[in-house]
Parts: sequence; C-alpha cells; structure tokens
Amino acid sequence: MEEDNKYMSKLSPTVDYWAGMYLVVIAVLSVLGNAAVLLTSALRPTHLKAPELLTVNLAVTDIGMALSMYPLSIASLFNHAWIGGNSSCLYYGLMGMIFGTASIMTLAVMGLVRYLVTGNPPKTGNKFQRRTITMVISVIWLYSGLWAVFPLLGWGGYGPEPFGVACSVDWASYQDSLNRSTFIMSLSILCTFIPCLVILFSYFGIAWKLHRAYQAIQSSDFHYGHIERKVTLMAVLISSGFIVAWSPYVVLSFWSMFHTKGKDSLAPVVSLLPCLFAKGSTAYNPFIYYIFRRSFRRQLQVLICCSAQPDSPSCRETGEGRQSVRSDLLQSLPDNKNRAPLVGKLGTAVLERV
Repeated sequence: MEEDNKYMSKLSPTVDYWAGMYLVVIAVLSVLGNAAVLLTSALRPTHLKAPELLTVNLAVTDIGMALSMYPLSIASLFNHAWIGGNSSCLYYGLMGMIFGTASIMTLAVMGLVRYLVTGNPPKTGNKFQRRTITMVISVIWLYSGLWAVFPLLGWGGYGPEPFGVACSVDWASYQDSLNRSTFIMSLSILCTFIPCLVILFSYFGIAWKLHRAYQAIQSSDFHYGHIERKVTLMAVLISSGFIVAWSPYVVLSFWSMFHTKGKDSLAPVVSLLPCLFAKGSTAYNPFIYYIFRRSFRRQLQVLICCSAQPDSPSCRETGEGRQSVRSDLLQSLPDNKNRAPLVGKLGTAVLERV
C-alpha cells in the first residue's frame, strides 16, 4: 500500500490535467521542431560542418527525451497516478539521465569548440574536424550512459518526484547514506556545475573576442551594428537557454537534498513547476535556428514544398542555393573588395549558428 501511495499524484485533478496538456504541447513542438532540424540536416549530409554535427546531436537528445519520456509522463498526469510502478520509474529516470547529461555535455562542447575557432579558423580541414567531433559525440553518449547506469549498479538511485507523477534521481535521499550523497554530489559537480562553467566561460570569451574584432572593424567605416547584435544575441541564447530552463529544477533539487521531509516540504505544485519549465528546454532550439539561420529557413521551406509538391524543381535542387551566416554577412556589407578578409577575421565558424 505504501509502495502504491508514493506513485499517487499529490496534485489536484485540475492541475494534473493542465500539466498534461502543457506537456502535450511541448512534446508536439519538440518532436516536430527537432525532426525538422534532423531532416534538413539529412538533406545535405556531406555539407554539414563539424559544429553542425553538434547541433544535430542536440536535436537527437531533445527529440529522444520527448519521445521516450513525455508520453509516459502525460499518461500518468491524466491518470492522476504514476503508471507502471518501480519498473517504469526506473526507465524514466534512466532516460532522463541519458538525454539530460548528453544535452548539457553537447552544449558545453559546442561552446568550447566555438570559443576555440573564434577568430582562428581551423587549418586542419573539414574532414579532420568532422572525425574529431564524431569521436567527441561518441564519448558524450558513453559518458551519459555510464552515469545513467550507475544507479542500476548500486551507486545512487532513482525515485519519484515529490508531486508523484514523474521520476528522476532520488535527490531527497541525499542524507540517507554515504552511497547516495557521494553519487548526488559527484553528479552535480561533473554533470552540472563544470559543464555550466564551460558554457559560461566559452561564450563570455566569444563575446570578448567579437567585441575586439568589431572595434577593429568600426575603424574601417563599415556598419556592422546589426550583425554584432545578431551574433551576440545568438551566443547569449545558446549559452543561457538551457541553463535558465534547468536552473529552477536544480535549485529545487538542492533544496530537497538539505531539507528533511515534513514541515519543510514544499507544496506539490511548487515542485511541479520547475519540472515543467525544464521540459520546455527541448522545444525552443528549433525556433532559435529558424530565427537566426537563413539556411535552416530555406531548407525547411524546400522540405515543406517537396512534401506538398514532390515533382517541384526545387526538390531536385535541394543541395543548391545554400545560405550560411557568412553569406548573410557578405550581403549586408557595402560593395567593397575588403569584405572577405574581414569576414575571415571574425571567424566564419562562429558566425554560423551551431
């Protein structure tokens, strides 16, 4: 009876219903948006640059989370109780750990790669970059899988969230044993704080490099104000989006680690909101790509047109007419033969949205 009770929703049926509807919307947006990213990338596999492989990997983590986790959570919310008991709770926590860790590690690598190439275009060639990034992506998935398996091997554990209809790392068991406390602290440091510091360091470094480059450009009578705002905003969105989405959940998790159950317990709906906010992180990246990447907009338009009119000539020319941020930059400059060196100085790898 106690086992069944811990998987009962601590929320009112009305709150469960609206939380379930919210997750339905997030799931649909996540699947459609990230599927569009993957399909447009599949249309030009040989033209994908190394940083774009990380974008593809991020889309895989987002759509993977939406497909493997959200349906179970939605069904449980509408059922007003967790479906499947311990086995499904273990599965849900496992998927959350794999995709969540892979996502933040991918973002950390994206930031570091962009920082390293800013102002210093790599000379080793695209093939070497792709090979290197492919190996890094493989390491990311192995690393994520290792942390996800640890609780199955006896170090740490998964358990229900305080509101009863979702599962994750059992944060509340931090004070129960040395086993749980060492796992949670190691996980927090190695899979949260260090990646976040890498992300922040990388994009602050990028902003500083771009600031110096734009100061040099401004002395050459070129108008780069709107380009500076665009690139800076892209960097801010990349670095802050994931962190902002997950910060409330991290705060809640640490609060539950150091507060005993009873009078100090938060209201169930308070523990629900950070979880819902964090799940929204899988839906917004495609919108960022659509706003800032002309190439993604054009490829998406071709994809939609081809689905509606398969015999359209544009469907046979999918690989042609690709526009990157580099072309956007060149088109925005006055007609001057010194444009190309300046674009190279800024580092085209940074100006292309990862």
